[in-house]
Amino acid sequence: MPYKRGKKYIGQVRKNGKRIEKVFLTRKEALSWEAETGKTPETEWHGKTNTVCLFDWAEAYLTYVKVKYVAKVYKEKKTAFKAFFKSISPELPIEDLTPAMVLNHLQNQMKVRTGNATNKDRKNLVASWNWGIKYFDLPSLNPCLVEKMPEVRHPRHIPSAEDFWKVYDTVDNYQDKVMLLTFLYTAGRRAEIFRLKTTDLDFENLRLRLWTRKRKGGTIEYDWLPMTNELSDHLSEWLRIREFESEYVFVCLEQTAFCREYFGGPFVQRLHFMGRVCAKAKLQKHFGFHAIRHLTAHVLYEHGYGVGIIQAILRHQNPNTTERYLKKIGLKDVREALEGLSFGSRSENNRELRKAV
Repeated sequence: MPYKRGKKYIGQVRKNGKRIEKVFLTRKEALSWEAETGKTPETEWHGKTNTVCLFDWAEAYLTYVKVKYVAKVYKEKKTAFKAFFKSISPELPIEDLTPAMVLNHLQNQMKVRTGNATNKDRKNLVASWNWGIKYFDLPSLNPCLVEKMPEVRHPRHIPSAEDFWKVYDTVDNYQDKVMLLTFLYTAGRRAEIFRLKTTDLDFENLRLRLWTRKRKGGTIEYDWLPMTNELSDHLSEWLRIREFESEYVFVCLEQTAFCREYFGGPFVQRLHFMGRVCAKAKLQKHFGFHAIRHLTAHVLYEHGYGVGIIQAILRHQNPNTTERYLKKIGLKDVREALEGLSFGSRSENNRELRKAV
């Protein structure tokens, strides 16, 4: 099938590993040429391009990624190839790609992007070539394994417990208050909390289930985490009083032209939400959902809990390691650690929450 490059269409025909291309002004002309060329006897294909070009490799890899991984990963890798083909012709034969060409591309990227973004592109190119070695008969010497670009690492802002509770007290919507508590008491990632379902809540055993793709190969798996008594009370109260039916615990209750989420469905990003509530709380430094995860780990560390407990709560290790930590520590001990996040009695705030409901 023809593909578009700029304002022109590229017809392409493959036969027994051989491939030829031709440029046309219209898609119809390209299709017609492909149909006629495909009928050409195999004996007349001698002397044609007997190689695979960079575009073939990229196309095959992205097809694999689209099936294997989530849309965010596919988009990231597609963007990396898009930038790559601005520097290097997609028609270039695979064997002609050199480390010097890749390095030059990355150096050009550094002129308009950060070192971190450039190295992310490098990582994706390296991974795609390694995939090609295994499944696409690419040369075993990876030309994308060039030196990394220098990065400027800025320390992540971790909000204080005081700033978190300021934001918490500023929020008017009860669902948002419960969501913030869920982030704090589970150290969950944004996507994990957004896709939390009612079936993931086990009030009888004071635990909840978080699903994650942060596993080798992108496989989605779950971990059971304890619910503190405070979190259990608020989650059960939220499910009791909400005026809609949904399999998700938290859903979009607003319908605006700029909302990427759809009304009544699970959140996707909640763009600008944390920025708005941080501004409303008059904080000097704003923070996002992921910073709450860091806050949880920081407070546990300050309270003297061991690395093993913190790793179990954050679920940073692979599934076997996480399971080993949870079995060794036990959900009871982890729950006691999380209860320490209450910073003493929050009874006054709880009474205010009840009044708000």
